[in-house]
Amino acid sequence: MNDWQEAGADKMTKEELYGKLKEHFRKIVEEGDMTGAQVHVTCRGLSPKEAVGKTDRKDLPILNGAEVMIQAEIDGVIGQAFTSTASFYEGTLQDIMEMEIVEDSYNRAIFIAALNALMRKNGECDRTVHCKDKGPNECARKTREWVREHYGRPKITEIGYQPFLLDEFSREFEVRVLDLNPDNIGQIRYGVKVEDGETACEDALIWADIVFCTSSTLGNGTMVRYMDLGKPVYFYGTTGCCAAALFGLDRSCYGD
Repeated sequence: MNDWQEAGADKMTKEELYGKLKEHFRKIVEEGDMTGAQVHVTCRGLSPKEAVGKTDRKDLPILNGAEVMIQAEIDGVIGQAFTSTASFYEGTLQDIMEMEIVEDSYNRAIFIAALNALMRKNGECDRTVHCKDKGPNECARKTREWVREHYGRPKITEIGYQPFLLDEFSREFEVRVLDLNPDNIGQIRYGVKVEDGETACEDALIWADIVFCTSSTLGNGTMVRYMDLGKPVYFYGTTGCCAAALFGLDRSCYGD
């Protein structure tokens, strides 16, 4: 356990979270002598097909424009992040290191994708690339089986509407799902009513035995709400893999 974990994630603010990520970014760059222009970063938004491949699902956020996946590449190493802001960037690690990321969502998306790539390049995290085609279906099925094996028949709260997981969970467990997208709130999806991620959050977290939370919450800073709940929390997806590695958070991911 590192000193950040020992400090207690429950007391962390969004500003502190991003500050610690920037601190670690700077540490990797400076200790690796990568501040010069020779280390180049390209970052671009992916089309839905590039991001998740071919899928029969029609209700993925990336398909209706609610989310965009951006991809950063550093020396052939890839890091991805979901965001609501389409981004294109070409520059150096030094430039990214100096970006303002607390208030600027455009900069923040670039920074997170780049940090995921940088930490993978540095051997500090893995599974930074979203699975495609049949991969998400397989991932969700394996997750359901893993939950049954380790927890029996728990009550699950899903933070962030993820149709693959919700479809699998709803077949076997009691599930509540929370989302911030007004197009989803109040809708019945796979037999489960999507609840308001703000107004229903506290009650749904108390109700749950375990929580599955989208790591895209790193993108808006709400990840800090779920980092120390006193019950099992599993972060899914690629966006927050850098934060999960740094803060010792459990991930649920069968990707690359």
